[in-house]
Amino acid sequence: MEFKQENGRIYAEDDNGRLIAEITFPESAPGTATIDHTFVSPALRGKGVAGELVQAALRQIAESGKQPAATCPYAAYWLKTHPEYLGKLTGL
Repeated sequence: MEFKQENGRIYAEDDNGRLIAEITFPESAPGTATIDHTFVSPALRGKGVAGELVQAALRQIAESGKQPAATCPYAAYWLKTHPEYLGKLTGL
């Protein structure tokens, strides 16, 4: 699946231009980007797409020099269960 990237948003569309996956992570405070929304079309659920979105968002956040945070329940759970991934990005 090919994701499109914007500042604070990563998403994918189907061949008809309909949104099928999305994650948003605006700057919520100076130096912090908060993942506040994750969406995956029901047809794609259970295929790891949401996890790919979180990883792509974390890469974009790290590349911008910001620290990640999450208010989206899925992203918060993903971060809690994958601390090793976050450590690789931040050098911890």
